[in-house]
Amino acid sequence: MHKTDLTTLNTAPISWEAIEACLHRVKKPGRYVGGEYNAVHKPWDETALHVCLAFPDIYELGMSNFALEILYDVLNRQPSILAERAYLPAPDMNAQLRAAGLPLYTLESYRPVAAFDILAISTAYEQLFTNALELMDLANIPIRTADRSESHPLIIGGGHGTFNPEPITDFFDAFVVGEAETIILEVSQVIQENRALPREAQLRALLKIPGLYVPSFYKTTYALSSKPGKQEAQNDTQTTTIQPTAPEAPQHILKRLESALPPTPIRQLIPNIEVAHNRGVVEIQRGCTHGCRFCQAGAITRPVRERPADEIADTVEAILKTTGYEEIAFLSLSAADHTDIAELLTRLQERLAGQHVGFSLPSLRIDSFSVDLAESLQGSRKSGFTFAPEAGTDALRRRINKDISTDDLLKIAEEVFTRGWRTIKLYFMIGLPGETDEDIKAIADLAHQVRKIGFRLGGRKTEVHVSISTFVPKPHTVFQWEPFADRETVEKRQDYLKGAIRGRGLRLAWNEYTSSCIEALLARGDRRLNAVVERAWQLGARFDAWDEWRDPNAWEQAITEIGIDLDHYLYRRRDETEQLPWDHLHSGIEKRFFLKEYQRSQRGEFLHDCRSQCHACGILRNYPDLWMEEWQCPKP
Repeated sequence: MHKTDLTTLNTAPISWEAIEACLHRVKKPGRYVGGEYNAVHKPWDETALHVCLAFPDIYELGMSNFALEILYDVLNRQPSILAERAYLPAPDMNAQLRAAGLPLYTLESYRPVAAFDILAISTAYEQLFTNALELMDLANIPIRTADRSESHPLIIGGGHGTFNPEPITDFFDAFVVGEAETIILEVSQVIQENRALPREAQLRALLKIPGLYVPSFYKTTYALSSKPGKQEAQNDTQTTTIQPTAPEAPQHILKRLESALPPTPIRQLIPNIEVAHNRGVVEIQRGCTHGCRFCQAGAITRPVRERPADEIADTVEAILKTTGYEEIAFLSLSAADHTDIAELLTRLQERLAGQHVGFSLPSLRIDSFSVDLAESLQGSRKSGFTFAPEAGTDALRRRINKDISTDDLLKIAEEVFTRGWRTIKLYFMIGLPGETDEDIKAIADLAHQVRKIGFRLGGRKTEVHVSISTFVPKPHTVFQWEPFADRETVEKRQDYLKGAIRGRGLRLAWNEYTSSCIEALLARGDRRLNAVVERAWQLGARFDAWDEWRDPNAWEQAITEIGIDLDHYLYRRRDETEQLPWDHLHSGIEKRFFLKEYQRSQRGEFLHDCRSQCHACGILRNYPDLWMEEWQCPKP
């Protein structure tokens, strides 16, 4: 770890010569040089506020994160604000920076991250938590908020992980709960107005911003559990209250919501190297109305808001002119649900005829309409078509509110192979509530049935790729009370599928249990896990989402040393009356709706898409003044 005295840290840029000396010793030096086309460069001394936007993973993932691209555009539109970017270096560059005594720097100006006023770190998913600590440490910033002074940046977390940030509250000054496009400007304004005040006073000033959670002004208390035969210890207790300690702090933080989608960035960044998603992006819709009971993203992004078709078409043409991209992705949780999607694609292909522009719809539902859309996409190579049945049987799919029968799925697979695709990818989960051995067997049966259809219609070069993930019951979902499946159950079912899904034209992928276990622990944890996260990081936990870099031994040792009871956090069903660690953070969907849906799930009842009929989830009640015509909800 760096021991630099940050009160004397020079805010001047790091010399190119010092950086270049490191680049000769690492793979993919293009990750660390900056200078991307469309990057924004502003004079440091002529801007009042300096913000570093950081994604705590490698460049290839960070450059593909559209949320950071949006905030980069929103902030740099303000004349008084400078926003630059930083990503967590891969282990080889990390080692070189530490050996050379160089801190983490931004790609626009090579300035130390610690020199900025605000450091906004994405906490998009739980496997980024230890990476966030590594990023702070590499930037020469104390990882604990209590150890920072007025000379350090205010560190703000954002992304889906902030809907339960309790396991990392010791490390972040504040969290944006919900959508950040407007709130980031309000935070910037408050910091500019209060920069002369002590750090605690600045944080207190932030409490007036709706949707911003400042955890240092909240206290959690615990009560002893009543487990028979268990010694009464800290890890045998459960959350009983989460109370504000300052009168300005609200009892509950309601997520921040944009009533309409903000403008799409036009001058999108062009990466230096191949990245995960190297194409232009237009967010055509936010939110989802299908109500899959396992899906946190669909719940916390409600209500559905569509971008008008005319705006999308104009935006696509503008992005093509400013980037040179030959592919545009339409970003949405369910792109086929956009009211005008078919007409929009037809119109764009007519307007762009002869320009060799392709379009991709990353998220399609399983139906014939989606197949029609995919086939109509100009430039489609028909390399693969993706389905996500999630469960093997009709009964289990009803429990999770996935509206597709096995018969319908097979008919759609037949359509796909008939129209020229040669690969179908099937995504399933194991460990779902109510799952039986028959449900697992049905996954293998379905894979073989789809392969048989492929061989019949497309020849023996067709393939079926099956991906199996382990279900994690997430906060703010219908299944938030459910236990996480134990190792014996998951690995037994994985072993069965490894034996059953094999042979020509079949491929199987699965995730390691330890990875899912870490995700579940952090997703469902409380503030006592801060010590585990910190200790795991000290022991070498980094890149927990990467098979080649994950260190499960570090987590196992940290859990043992701190004395965390995994049964308490993972393997027990939580009572419906229990205070959950995230109950003070409100997604806009009311808990009583989740409970009704949970009861429907246990009865195997399906709840239809809410575009046609409002099911009173609470969104309209909690945001009555924001409703607009673009919402795919009935008018309140």
